[in-house]
Amino acid sequence: MLGAFVLNCVRSIIPAASVILAVLLAGCEKKPEAAAPPAPPVTVANPLKKQTTDWDEFTGRFDAVDQVQIRARVTGFVTKVTFVDGAVVKAGDVLYEIDPRQYEAAAEQAQGQLDDAKAKVDLAQKELDRATTLIKTQAISENIVDQRSQALAAAQASVLVAEGALKLAKLNLEYTKVVAPIDGRVSRHLISVGNLVNGSDSGATLLTSIVSMTPIYLYFDMDESIYQRNSRLWFEGRRPSSRDTPNPVQITLTGDSKPTKEGKMDFLDNRLDIGTGTLRGRAIVDNHDLSILPGQFARLRVIASGQYEALLIPDTALATDQSRKIVMVVKPDDTVEARPVTLGPLDDGLRVIRDGLKADDRIIIDGLQRARVGAKVAPKMGEVKPVAPAGGAKP
Repeated sequence: MLGAFVLNCVRSIIPAASVILAVLLAGCEKKPEAAAPPAPPVTVANPLKKQTTDWDEFTGRFDAVDQVQIRARVTGFVTKVTFVDGAVVKAGDVLYEIDPRQYEAAAEQAQGQLDDAKAKVDLAQKELDRATTLIKTQAISENIVDQRSQALAAAQASVLVAEGALKLAKLNLEYTKVVAPIDGRVSRHLISVGNLVNGSDSGATLLTSIVSMTPIYLYFDMDESIYQRNSRLWFEGRRPSSRDTPNPVQITLTGDSKPTKEGKMDFLDNRLDIGTGTLRGRAIVDNHDLSILPGQFARLRVIASGQYEALLIPDTALATDQSRKIVMVVKPDDTVEARPVTLGPLDDGLRVIRDGLKADDRIIIDGLQRARVGAKVAPKMGEVKPVAPAGGAKP
């Protein structure tokens, strides 16, 4: 009886154990691995290799080559203003007219005095000739001959005085027409018709002003470190000096994104400003379209080196790692490496790389955000191209 009971218990336990064992075995089965994601696509390119030149950038201000204050040179009432305010005038154009009548009268009076002096010279000459003839027969004394010689010399001196007075009178008459001494743009008229102007040397009345327009100067200041570097390059024969060479200058006007004017270096000062530690430089710019006015600001670029071969990449290929600039380089096994680089200036919209790259490196120029250091990528070859057309103005 007891044995049958035990046998029944064993038979009931075996199915339960089999179920538990099957569950445990199922849990121990190895799960299949998930498929690895594909390598992200990126565009790579070799750095652009080309001849380039470094440039220094400054802020400058335009100024006229010639600027003249127009003042009255004779005293009188203004009878006419003959120019339009702000117009372009030529040298010799009449700007003002001053009442000339008193100066015409003075000129006529001076002419009469000259004629009188010449008549006296003729008379003195005839008297001297007569005395010279009479002295041969001793009809008169030598003393009379001397007196008549002195009278002739005095009459001739009077002619010189009268001629000077006539020249002055004619000059004053000429000054009643105030003319432009240079080509340029005239300012507004400061004196209207009917006003009395003073022509004295100490207080001549200011009438207007003229500034020349073409060419035009562009002044700027460079700091001492740039001057020292350029001097060193000149001593090494790697850059021409702007003191004796009209080095090219590229100019970007306010509101423009790239250079639209060109000029050349014209002057470097002979000393540094002790207050600012800067050296004043000057470029001369053709302004034939008269679009630039004295006083305007502009950005200018002056060559800072001779030509050399450089590697260039777009700025969009650059990333920042703390204080370093890096580029992502795809190695031969298509894994990504972060490469620190030393940056140079922009040229044709591309960044010059001083150090850190080789010409055959494959750098990521598109898809930078998908690249991870040490991870594989699917590179597609592209090309680094200049932003500006070859031979055009550099941005």
